[in-house]
Amino acid sequence: MKKSMLYLLLAALLSFAIDTMAWEPNSNDKMELSVAKSILEAKQKDEALKSWFDTAAGYAVFPKVGKAGIGVGGARGKGLLITGDKVVADVTLTQLTVGFQLGGQVYQEYVFFKDQTALDDFLRGNFEMGAQVSAVAITAGASADADYSKGVAVFTIAEGGLMYEATVGGQKFNVKKR
Repeated sequence: MKKSMLYLLLAALLSFAIDTMAWEPNSNDKMELSVAKSILEAKQKDEALKSWFDTAAGYAVFPKVGKAGIGVGGARGKGLLITGDKVVADVTLTQLTVGFQLGGQVYQEYVFFKDQTALDDFLRGNFEMGAQVSAVAITAGASADADYSKGVAVFTIAEGGLMYEATVGGQKFNVKKR
């Protein structure tokens, strides 16, 4: 089999795997319920996260992000942007990674914005986070030592799957205001 055909087959498989793992509720009500459950779960895993939710200018919550890779990888998930107690936008997360990787996983992601400037940058749409922004895995007490980087902080909760990786990549967000 030619290399180009193999890469095309792997890309198709990767696309199918990401779409399958990144469950996307089919209505606003279901998405809002899923986001609310994710927030409760995060606060239960690490009680110190409550202050992050209370003090951030806004935050994006992605209840399910599907990630898969074989050499080249990607992730995709849908979520909501919240300021105060109000949903202000629907958000899609897309990630591309390159490097040693094999497997797939599903996780939750929480992106906090320290101030209105960081939130406004995100709201302009097509916001990107490079490899220099690292996510903190949520465990009991993990958020206590975490801090913002350029006005943004990212936390994750692994839900399932197995992924081996040493990669470089970034995340891109598409924001659709409500």
